[in-house]
Amino acid sequence: MTYITIILNYIALLIISEAPEMALELRSSGKIYVVVGVLVIIFIGILTYLIHIDKKISKLEK
Repeated sequence: MTYITIILNYIALLIISEAPEMALELRSSGKIYVVVGVLVIIFIGILTYLIHIDKKISKLEK
């Protein structure tokens, strides 16, 4: 169990160490707002879909 935690922490550190350079480049070109916007739209779509499915399941349970 601890080996998995150590491996996941190491992978997270590798990802974080490379992120600032990419984030600075995206922020300087203004594309970071496009990325954030797309992520928000995807999140809202998934949330809407889950609420819709929950309503259908609740209706079927009754």
